[in-house]
Amino acid sequence: MDFEMVNMFVIAGGTLAIPILAFVASFYLWPASLIKVYHWYWRRRLRMQVDYAEYEGYRFCYSHRGSPGTRPSVLMLHGFSAHKDMWLGVVKFLPKNVHLVCVDMPGHEGTSRTSAVDYSIEGQVRRINQFVKRIRLNRKPFHLIGTSMGGNVAGVYAVRHPSDLCGVTLICPAGLQYPTESTFVQRLRELEETQETDGIPLIPSTPDEMEQMLKLCSYVRFKIPRQILQGLVDARIPNNGFYRECFMEIVGEKSRHSLHENMHLITVPLQVIWGENDQVLDVSGASVLAEAVPDCQVHLLDNCGHSVVMERPRKSAQLIMDFILAQQNAGNSTKKLS
Repeated sequence: MDFEMVNMFVIAGGTLAIPILAFVASFYLWPASLIKVYHWYWRRRLRMQVDYAEYEGYRFCYSHRGSPGTRPSVLMLHGFSAHKDMWLGVVKFLPKNVHLVCVDMPGHEGTSRTSAVDYSIEGQVRRINQFVKRIRLNRKPFHLIGTSMGGNVAGVYAVRHPSDLCGVTLICPAGLQYPTESTFVQRLRELEETQETDGIPLIPSTPDEMEQMLKLCSYVRFKIPRQILQGLVDARIPNNGFYRECFMEIVGEKSRHSLHENMHLITVPLQVIWGENDQVLDVSGASVLAEAVPDCQVHLLDNCGHSVVMERPRKSAQLIMDFILAQQNAGNSTKKLS
């Protein structure tokens, strides 16, 4: 091997070492930043564009792909203390010709943080309706998806604004009276008795608490490096005050059972997806909805916990699209008959 060839490998090795060292430094020194870069990368790869919409001084942050077409647009509402990027795993398996919108819920991530009145379920329904009107998503009926807290909001939205929707998918939704209490609900009852607000399992402040939250939310056991756990905690700690305020609002008397109190009024086609091993909101809630809403379609996923969209993204996307297409075909058949 001549000198020039050796020199080329040395230069190439040095060039490769720079991004590798940068990654290692980020992993150990700035793990929270590394997580943001990860989300940015997947948004870019999936062609999800981030935008902002204002409604009378209130700012919504959302990501979107495509434009309205022959199939219904899809709006996705995330759960408590999450953000729009939690849907990226599902987006990966959805058709590229479907118009998708993922919005940060009130107070979360890039959407305005105001006061408790916007964090109740009715308050969130009101804000999401403002967002829908602002981006003119309801020019024709769209499909609404919500998970956990977002499922509670989506279910009540379906009652308050049925003409906006062609269907709704609730993924392990909050807001019900569950025949069987989950591990999480049992823990909440213990906290209520002691009147503690610092031990809420969904508001971690240390890597160990973060690990426990992930075990609570997921049936699949992921081996997550401690530096990544630290990064997840670092990203959340500045928001923990808001998370506590929001959490106390959605478990308060006015919001705790919002979906249960309104579910019998749902008239749009309803799909329910639930992980059979959910420790946050017990799967028995699926039967409650099935009994209350005629023709409700229920899908129970085995070996799956509360984080359905992250544990089973491909299956979730398949079930959602099958439901949307079935409802669209049923609507077209009705039009032909009439």
